Amino acid sequence: MSERMPRLDLVLRGRRVLAEGRFEPYEIGVARGAIAAIEPLGAGLDAREIIELHDDETLLPGLVDTHVHVDEPGRTEWEGFASATKAAAAGGVTTIIDMPINSIPPTVSVEALEIKRRSARRQAFVDVGFWGGAIPGGTRDLRPLHDAGVFGFKCFLLPSGVEEFPPLDVDEMERDLAEIAGFDGLLIVHAEDAATIERAPYAGGARYDRFLASRPRRAEDIAIAEVIDRARRTGARVHILHLSSSDALPLIAAARREGVRLTVETCPHYLTLTAEDVPDGATAFKCCPPIREAENRERLWEGLLDGTIDSIVSDHSPATLDLKDPVGGDFAVAWGGVSSLQLGLPVVWTDARQRRIPLQKVVEWMSARPAALAGLARKGRIALGFDADLSVFAPDDRFVVDVTRLHHKNPLSPYDGRALTGVVRETFLRGERVDDAEPRGRLLRRGAA
Repeated sequence: MSERMPRLDLVLRGRRVLAEGRFEPYEIGVARGAIAAIEPLGAGLDAREIIELHDDETLLPGLVDTHVHVDEPGRTEWEGFASATKAAAAGGVTTIIDMPINSIPPTVSVEALEIKRRSARRQAFVDVGFWGGAIPGGTRDLRPLHDAGVFGFKCFLLPSGVEEFPPLDVDEMERDLAEIAGFDGLLIVHAEDAATIERAPYAGGARYDRFLASRPRRAEDIAIAEVIDRARRTGARVHILHLSSSDALPLIAAARREGVRLTVETCPHYLTLTAEDVPDGATAFKCCPPIREAENRERLWEGLLDGTIDSIVSDHSPATLDLKDPVGGDFAVAWGGVSSLQLGLPVVWTDARQRRIPLQKVVEWMSARPAALAGLARKGRIALGFDADLSVFAPDDRFVVDVTRLHHKNPLSPYDGRALTGVVRETFLRGERVDDAEPRGRLLRRGAA
């Protein structure tokens, strides 16, 4: 399977290497940061460095997480590029795309994008790309941001929680979609209907069931229907962020059959946690849209398996401990967001293996599919010519989550104390081992990544 090879810098040999879509005994040769050879184990590839995987280890492509809130600059105490990218690497994630919200300024202009890039430069331990933002009055900034290399544009259809990133109404969203369709860009949407949530019961207090009632499934379903309708009218590409309502799956499937250019993601917390198990006052579990009931979770897994949902990404959305209100336990007061960047693969794999879902399917959802969404043509697979972004993963190894030992800046997560299966033992970025000392990540641009 190798082409004419340059001199190899690194060879990894293992009995379970995920290449060409299946686990086989392979030797993977790396030259100048790219995969230059894929040969059967025993071929005897030679290189400056040779790594022999242990029998309990698999070699996976690095994961691609297209939904990460880094928050630097402006709210770096929530999360910064150094801490976030160290956490990513420790979880086998070799590429992240940063959300435009929660930093100050938000990434809604070329000038703000350059501020982001200056903040990330020389701090990134994995590769980092950026989403732009779509806010009221910002249509004229979309094409310049696209030309500057953002991977698409995020909007909210209800208040975002921060003043500097206001929501679009659906008519302005449609105008932005028409603009974006002109250069074949991508709009990614936080789809919850503001009017439905305004009419829902108030979420105050420590009872999780009250918070859940304040963010009903219907709010997602109505907003997704609007996104589909406006995408149909304009022909633009749209992507639904962090789907939690399984009730929307038939609508999504029908739109895709019709030819609407629609993709959908969900997140580890919607696939592995349930409303019935959230303790009252446990605001580490608060996210928007919320973690829903067990039957809803089962239908989300079905949506992944039948292809209605495309990918799994973290929506790593951290905050300082005081903003999560762990002492008061008031779900109306606490910041909404789950910290899980370092834990996504073992969290999902722990549940997937219990469902007899193969590891290669999990990796497809968490690597190849997000890479395809962002147009990252050299990421997400172990294949000739791709970046040698790799992780050594022990799928049967077990551990108990201790949030104080994670790289996340703030030690709060709903997975604290949870027993998980699957340990990332090493991560390689373009064939170089990622450590905590030297940041080697690159800043990615759409079309050049």
